[in-house]
Amino acid sequence: MTDLQAQIDRLVAIEAITQLKARYFRLMDTKQWDEWAQVFATDCVMEIPEADMVNHGRDEIVRAVSTALTGTTTTHHGHMPEIEITGEGTARGIWAMFDYVEFPKDDGTTWGLKGYGHYHEEYRVEDGAWRIARTRLERLRVDPF
Repeated sequence: MTDLQAQIDRLVAIEAITQLKARYFRLMDTKQWDEWAQVFATDCVMEIPEADMVNHGRDEIVRAVSTALTGTTTTHHGHMPEIEITGEGTARGIWAMFDYVEFPKDDGTTWGLKGYGHYHEEYRVEDGAWRIARTRLERLRVDPF
């Protein structure tokens, strides 16, 4: 393979991972859980230290997050990806993030949070598509409202 072809392959992989993460955010915010599950490798690990949460496997991740976000309004943004191809079909990345999560109260009002931080992730090709193999959300700041 030529250097030029290797660079093209690297850029194509980076774009595919960027599209993957865009689907992650959109499908979570629109609560399309069956489709959202497909962004993860079957044995993915999700960590959210502030919530003392570690989930193992695609099904457990979807069950935990969909339950936690029942009835909420959410908006998630990922910015400034730093993606490194680490091998044939493997990569890692860091994404700056912002999220807005609004929870309903029984009295008809809401409460919520605005979070700022980074996703630290590993990716791999599974069944011919890039998928998230490991994700860790590290919030640097949380503003309640």
